[in-house]
Amino acid sequence: MIPDVSQALSWLEAHPQALKGIRRGIERETLRVNPDGSLATTGHPESLGAALTHRWITTDFAEALLEFITPVDDNIEHLMAFLRDIHRHVARELGDERMWPFSMPCFIESGQDIELAQYGSSNVGRMKTLYREGLKNRYGALMQVISGIHYNFSLPLSFWQERLGVTDAKSGKEAISAGYFKLIRNYYRFGWVIPYLFGASPAICSSFLKGRKTDLPFEYTEGGMCYLPYATSLRLSDLGYTNKSQSNLDITFNDLETYVKGVKRAIRTPSAEYAQMGVKKDGKYLQLNTNVLQIENELYAPIRPKRVTKSGETPSEALLRGGIEYIEVRSLDVNPFSPVGIDATQARFLDLFLVWCALADAPEMNSDELRCTRQNWNRVILEGRKPGQTIGIGCYDERKPLDQVGKDLFADLNRVAQVMDSQNGDHLYQDVCKELVAAFDDPELTYSARILKALKQQGVGNLGLELAEKYRQMLVSEPLEVLDESALLAEQDGSWQRQRDMEASDTLSLEDYLAAHAGGTEE
Repeated sequence: MIPDVSQALSWLEAHPQALKGIRRGIERETLRVNPDGSLATTGHPESLGAALTHRWITTDFAEALLEFITPVDDNIEHLMAFLRDIHRHVARELGDERMWPFSMPCFIESGQDIELAQYGSSNVGRMKTLYREGLKNRYGALMQVISGIHYNFSLPLSFWQERLGVTDAKSGKEAISAGYFKLIRNYYRFGWVIPYLFGASPAICSSFLKGRKTDLPFEYTEGGMCYLPYATSLRLSDLGYTNKSQSNLDITFNDLETYVKGVKRAIRTPSAEYAQMGVKKDGKYLQLNTNVLQIENELYAPIRPKRVTKSGETPSEALLRGGIEYIEVRSLDVNPFSPVGIDATQARFLDLFLVWCALADAPEMNSDELRCTRQNWNRVILEGRKPGQTIGIGCYDERKPLDQVGKDLFADLNRVAQVMDSQNGDHLYQDVCKELVAAFDDPELTYSARILKALKQQGVGNLGLELAEKYRQMLVSEPLEVLDESALLAEQDGSWQRQRDMEASDTLSLEDYLAAHAGGTEE
């Protein structure tokens, strides 16, 4: 089941310096809620700066859905301290509001009007809100306020130089991109380990199901919670942040050119369903267009190849220009055991796993096999902790016990950990392996089992409020570690000025701007 990585691991042990300089960034989403747990109806606080242009604090789908973005960092402790500083600052600015500690929302009334994120009067800002209007009309607002964690990861140039013999990022862009696509294919094959270990949404408020058809065999508590006894991440299920209509897009991850062609085809392919809705009604925009994807970022994927875009550039144009710069892991639920939604243990595990994915052989995958990998993910998402659970091999003529596959994977990860620790002069990565591998012998150690136990005792609402209040008190009492008040104030003021400058510089009408940016630049 696990590919033979022994030669690649021997190579890594002989070139330990190749991993020096791994870079990471974190994006964390969280809903603002009132003291009773209901969704906040206030606008994005002005004291947090302009959501359109602030470098660290923005909004995602809704005004009430905060998103925190760290700078790129090559030190995990510094990265986590920066993320915590953002949380500390925001907690002080929110007054009586709290940050919801779960991925899945609660206390949102059926039909409640969820205000879309607002970004001012510039064409860029208005397009971002219109894109969200399309998301609401296509998939429903409730799905769009599900929160997650994105982990951005890049290997140092030295890794590609040692491994592939490239000289620099520019001339080596095709080889480096091919290396990242290999990583992505392995992620599709083996990334189910992430929801197994860290999935933290085994239960949802029953209100989330109103009006939605499901064949899932839910069990219900008296308090109105529904759950699957062995589920890990309902957020990643068909009930959560996915889009079944995109499953036949035929986007593969074998090379840069065909990947970009597939994405571009999707944003040009008309949808009969969305055409019925129309672009406008009574002069009001309902969506940006009637294609399968309004813009590239509407593509739902557990992992994405990325490059920082230049002004006016679409994500795929950036990839064609410079190749893959980093990958974005999108399968992490919010960690309810951390006040900032993720912890250093998870970051170190992701480092190890993604390095392993870059080292292991990864035969090319057609769209049929990509769909095939979804079966393993679904099995883990819906019943990953089920006794005797198995994982399919290839397109699943053969099955192996999940716990055995997990332990075989960790045997490899521990060798990567030894290399990482030898460079850092400690044993933190090996400690992570030791801690997490135990969850394959005892599924009760997984995040989903631990949180489900607490949810059954207290219910989603009560536990969510208890944790939100606990983390609020913790964060407001802690001093800043990396940032300081002057830096936060300068970014707040600067963000408002940048927004005003954008609004003043618009020369096109909104309609002309939308026509000129048909592929979209939403990031």
